[in-house]
Amino acid sequence: MWYAILARDNPDSLERRLAARPAHLQRLATLRDEGRLLLAGPLPAIDAEDPGPAGFAGSLVVAGFDSLEEARNWADADPYMLAGVYRDVEIHPFRKVLP
Repeated sequence: MWYAILARDNPDSLERRLAARPAHLQRLATLRDEGRLLLAGPLPAIDAEDPGPAGFAGSLVVAGFDSLEEARNWADADPYMLAGVYRDVEIHPFRKVLP
């Protein structure tokens, strides 16, 4: 099943986000290579493609897992979580309708 993982960043976490980014992207690439990644990306803190020093408000990942518990375990082990970038993470089952 698909799960939407919505993470919100801690204030002033841009430097930690940038440092943990390569490991974070590697985990997403693994999901992609396994055919389990629907979409993933950051949420800019301002209305701009590149928010610069304003940084990011969080991230959204929609990926396939066997259970909500598996999705939670995956999210809890994310490098951004371990580096203190994320202040909280919500996970919801997701049904893709379009496209």
